[in-house]
Amino acid sequence: MKYFLIAGEASGDLHASNLMKGLILADPQAEFRFMGGERMEEVGKGMIMHYRETNYMMLDVVFHLGKIMRKLKAIRNAIRSWNPDVVIPVDYPGFNMRIARFSASIGLKVFYFISPKVWAWRQRRVNLLKRYTERLFVILPFEVDYFRLFDMEVEYHGNPLVDEVHQFNQSFEGADAWKRDHGLTEKRVVALLAGSRKKEIEATLPPMIRLAESHPGYHFMVAGAPTIDPSFYSRFLEGTGVGIVHDETYQLLASCDAGLVTSGTATLEAALFGVPQAVVYKTGWIAYSIAKWLVKVKFISLVNLIYGSELVAEIIQKDLPGRMESELNRIMGDPSSRQSMKRGYDSIAGKLGEYGVTLRIGERMVEILKAEDK
Repeated sequence: MKYFLIAGEASGDLHASNLMKGLILADPQAEFRFMGGERMEEVGKGMIMHYRETNYMMLDVVFHLGKIMRKLKAIRNAIRSWNPDVVIPVDYPGFNMRIARFSASIGLKVFYFISPKVWAWRQRRVNLLKRYTERLFVILPFEVDYFRLFDMEVEYHGNPLVDEVHQFNQSFEGADAWKRDHGLTEKRVVALLAGSRKKEIEATLPPMIRLAESHPGYHFMVAGAPTIDPSFYSRFLEGTGVGIVHDETYQLLASCDAGLVTSGTATLEAALFGVPQAVVYKTGWIAYSIAKWLVKVKFISLVNLIYGSELVAEIIQKDLPGRMESELNRIMGDPSSRQSMKRGYDSIAGKLGEYGVTLRIGERMVEILKAEDK
């Protein structure tokens, strides 16, 4: 069968590449066309466009709107001419919702993998998802009940981060060796995950560094985001004594004693590594006011959303300086707090599924398609 996948960023490229492996396992004759990146290209031929050609953030989208629309048209034309058995949008909702609508309009099946987070905001997109997608493959356990409220076909087979962490652990040299290689053997290590976008880093990293400078008894290490040029961090870190690693986020999480983590996927990754953490979030007051009005969920961290109550502290906006210090002292100095948090992580891990998530999803997609063709 013929599969057309659309991934618009590095994480989508990674998850889509693993999904392709599952599709091949269940359908050895699988053919692919895709917008994606190097990970997908390693698995199968058929790249139509690299995701970098459409990957712009915030205001940059406005300035490059004409280019983005031309790329969108090119993908639509490729889908129409190839006529795949199924179109599989992977996350990236701004672009992929348009792809889903187009694909449905010409009579193609659409399986959406990693649904837009409509449960948090822009709930009106639920009706569009229902109209344009035949089936949703979600990666957060609470999403199943949410989408079923709208009488949608939804399936959950686990979270693909489980696969990534498992694969990493199979080859990791070990925390002691890694810390020794980075000169981190004398003090306990605190990981600083300040986000993956420049605006996030500009907002959260400076108060993290001020906290680090007042706690010389710990090693503080920043996990450099893969999408950010290393030189961007220099103006924040120079002369502070705070270290940084690039392309070694999992190594740092596997080796640290605690973490200060910007809200996002990284909070769940830290939980899977058993890292006691405090979650931070800061943005401009106008953006925060708008978000506070639009966002419909009780928590900002995936850890707390999945757990169902506040397992990790969430430190927001003006509370960052004072509360970060008190929470760091608590998770570093209180063994009972650390153990309680790790027990909560075990509960979360049980909800995220066993290793082989994306392989199972690929096999399930093929199973559905074959059943519908009979």
